Amino acid sequence: MLIFLNKYLNLHINMITHVSYRMIFSLLTSFFINLYIGPYFINFFKKYNTFQIIRHNGPKKHHVKKNTPTMGGIFIILSICSSTILYCNLSDINIWFVVSVLIGYGIIGLIDDYKKIRHKNSEGLKLIWKYFWMSIFALFLIYIMIINSQDIFYKELIIPFYIKNTFEMNYLFILLTYFVIVGTSNAVNITDGLDGLAIMPVIFLASGFALISLFSDNIYNTHSLNISYIKNSSELAILCTAIIGSGLGFLWFNTYPAKVFMGDVGSLSLGGSLGTIAVLLHQELLLIILGGIFVCETVSVILQIISFKIRKKRIFKMAPIHHHYEEKGISENLIIVRFWIVSFIFLLIGLLSLKVY
Repeated sequence: MLIFLNKYLNLHINMITHVSYRMIFSLLTSFFINLYIGPYFINFFKKYNTFQIIRHNGPKKHHVKKNTPTMGGIFIILSICSSTILYCNLSDINIWFVVSVLIGYGIIGLIDDYKKIRHKNSEGLKLIWKYFWMSIFALFLIYIMIINSQDIFYKELIIPFYIKNTFEMNYLFILLTYFVIVGTSNAVNITDGLDGLAIMPVIFLASGFALISLFSDNIYNTHSLNISYIKNSSELAILCTAIIGSGLGFLWFNTYPAKVFMGDVGSLSLGGSLGTIAVLLHQELLLIILGGIFVCETVSVILQIISFKIRKKRIFKMAPIHHHYEEKGISENLIIVRFWIVSFIFLLIGLLSLKVY
């Protein structure tokens, strides 16, 4: 909106329409929006008994959280969209790709959360329907991406730490993009099991993509960094800072002991949007490193299922892995902070892959 006002109303505000200023304003705006509207949503959720449904087969100590409101992801989405509308160049179609996933997956998550609350169980939307609608939405988005882009780099795969950094994917792009968007969405959902556990890695991941988005907008960086040149990718950096600010604002209420949980409406939407950003930046493989904590959580669940199906034995006391540490008697606070530290280390390792050569 700032871009529009400056261009068509001749307001002469070139300084504050600069990318760096818009990134800062985007972060601060989404942060303060969450601080302002958060208490209203929390009180609303309490009034209408919108409380977290605790899994009966989860850790016993989690039953003390049964009166904690959920669906806080609603005000995460609202604050991100508000900052995006205010500060991003809305003529950039990449912004709309990410926002559409943010809202679309948010709606799927909202239906899932609503069913859990209404029926007083943790099943929610049936798994087959959940994946069906997530898949339909992802495949439709991929179709729109392909028909709206003549950019050859949409078929480029960048391999971290590898000097010859391109790989022609062709139709493999469709399959990879599908798994990145749907997989990242579910990985964040799996990780969201302790107070503040998922939101900080989301912030770190968005921070990494914000830097890469800035670098990718300068063609000279492609000669020294392991990235592709993507015209106007800095607009994605502004959206990433909106995610960062919104995440920090949500963490204000979600930090231990949580006053609100994000629910599936938050975790599915954030994961899907970050997966989409990775695709748009052609950093699908780097996502595995930057979002390493999400990968570890997801792999722990997969290994647990495979081990139990084949060997009739469990590898972990409980999956995902953060519950394993809970069952070992480690305090929730300690698990959360250590996972944050590990997530930050993954961020640094990922940024190292943008090596100069």
